[in-house]
Amino acid sequence: MSASIVFYDIPSTLPNKCWSPNLWKTRYALNFKGIPYKTVWVEYPEIEALCKQIGAAPTRNKPDGRPHFTLPVIHDLSTGAVISDSTKIAAYLDTTYPEKPVLMPAGTAGFHRAFEDAAHALIAPIYPYGLPASHTKLNPLSAEYFRRTREESWGKTLENLAPQGDEDAIEWKKLKDGFGKIDEWMRASGEGSLYVMGDAPCYADMWMAGYALWIKLVLPDKWEEIQTWHQGRWAKLLKSLEEYETVV
Repeated sequence: MSASIVFYDIPSTLPNKCWSPNLWKTRYALNFKGIPYKTVWVEYPEIEALCKQIGAAPTRNKPDGRPHFTLPVIHDLSTGAVISDSTKIAAYLDTTYPEKPVLMPAGTAGFHRAFEDAAHALIAPIYPYGLPASHTKLNPLSAEYFRRTREESWGKTLENLAPQGDEDAIEWKKLKDGFGKIDEWMRASGEGSLYVMGDAPCYADMWMAGYALWIKLVLPDKWEEIQTWHQGRWAKLLKSLEEYETVV
């Protein structure tokens, strides 16, 4: 079956190239719905020109007010639609392909946006650890761009970004507590529930899995600890969605 969707992703030196949590969210969604697609790999400095060329909307503004273009982006060849932002992509896929497995059950679009905002705030302490590690996995063209833009944003070199000493202990506890709060939400669906909404996965689970898989790929030593947290929930989540990690 020929691909009906072009999925734009950022490559790395990892075996399957895919690494970014935001890109994994969309890859999980496409594979879960079973929609034929093909991946086009785009290095960081090429993203803005590509988005302007194909008509992809910016996802936010830069500090100076200029539009900021990011991936993931999909181009649906069957409808002509070009969609940016992983959560908007998931909503589009459900609307356009309702006969496929549902990512966001009816009436949960608002819940998913709220989940995304709340969960992102809770797991934000991972970034000072994950950004330097991600940089080491990028191809040279992207690595230079990644270093320059992240160091401008954080006001530190990547080498000095990861917390050290007492700060490390404090920030790591914040991260564990953040994952713990999300674990509480998931357990509220019933003791032993694997997913946010109970027995079946939804986009919120893929959102979390995207971050867990990112950590597993770029911070394997940290993942050794994280996968034991909360009765092994995060390792179990990745295992349950493993069939949707296919890179095509």
